[in-house]
Amino acid sequence: MGVGRFVYTPILPLMHAQAGLSAGSGADLATANYIGYLVGALAGILAPALVRSPVLLRASLIALTGSLAALPATHSTAVWIALRLLAGVASALIFVIAVSSLHSHLREHPAHLPGWAFGGVGAGIALSGFLVLAVRSVADWRAAWWASAALAAVLTVASWNLRPEPAPVITAERGRAAAGGPRIRTHRWFGLLFASYSLEGVGYIVAGTFLVAAIEQSSPGWVGSGAWVLVGLAAVPSSALWARLGRRWSRPDLLLVALVVQAAGIALPALVGGAAAALVSAALFGATFIGVSTLALAAGAHLRFPRSVALLTAGYSVGQILGPLAVAPLLRHGYHQALILAAVVVLAAAGAAAVLRIGFPNHVMVVRHGAPAPQPTPGEARKVSQEAPDGF
Repeated sequence: MGVGRFVYTPILPLMHAQAGLSAGSGADLATANYIGYLVGALAGILAPALVRSPVLLRASLIALTGSLAALPATHSTAVWIALRLLAGVASALIFVIAVSSLHSHLREHPAHLPGWAFGGVGAGIALSGFLVLAVRSVADWRAAWWASAALAAVLTVASWNLRPEPAPVITAERGRAAAGGPRIRTHRWFGLLFASYSLEGVGYIVAGTFLVAAIEQSSPGWVGSGAWVLVGLAAVPSSALWARLGRRWSRPDLLLVALVVQAAGIALPALVGGAAAALVSAALFGATFIGVSTLALAAGAHLRFPRSVALLTAGYSVGQILGPLAVAPLLRHGYHQALILAAVVVLAAAGAAAVLRIGFPNHVMVVRHGAPAPQPTPGEARKVSQEAPDGF
């Protein structure tokens, strides 16, 4: 998923220079991919049986790999948009199935272990960045797409036997428990969390799409691809590390810190030129963008708000669609203004996270039949906190 979804970022400058792709069309391709991602995510939400289908997982792996291989076979922007739309749908389904599998099979394991699995997204980013960096010196943009398809095919074989989440076993007791489940008074905190995470979707995706192209405007070509490799390498351990920090500090505090750091990283190449600033920017962005997702989705699960992960993912996906559209008018002047706007949006997300900290219920109050349930002990609260699911 890391290769299929994010290899477009380091290939984009090659398509500008060699395939005649305009900045506006580049944004359209990105938007198509994010619309596809939203469609795939909603399909997984509305049809839960899809999440448990090994056939759909394998079909999605094949479709994603095929979309990469087919893209250089044409110069039609319309076909490119359709292929990136397909890649978005397939990558979302792969991710939803993989996440549900992780949460099912690693339920009794420490929270940082699924975090390392989410690092696979960063590994895919790093591998695809290395690949484009190597190919660009000896071949053109077509070879970069074909090489990425070959890499995706290898990873498809490696993940072919992933076991999706098993079907739930519903007993009469569980059915009665669900019907009379607790009602949680957490709406205002969830609203702030939803706003923060949706704004993060808008801001992070601008950097996730245009960071390499922006860096290459003022630095040698290798710096842009090298920075993307660094983004991936920094992302590999980030989810696990943020999950560990969540044992000691509250998630709203960590979310605020991660968003401020990310905003600084996004703005840096637009404010300070040179290779050093580009590489620092890449490290800060890579260390936070998966971590922010980990913290936000875990905070939603902690609040026990109904369908929190689904709602947060939908808001995040809509933000990803709006991001490239919002900065498209700025791209005629280059990418630096777009990065500045993205950093401002991420700071707005940090502002919402700062308000979220005020009175955040680290011990959630539940109401059963009109009476408040007993508060958990500190040890029980830590255990619930550590078991809340992570996600991207």
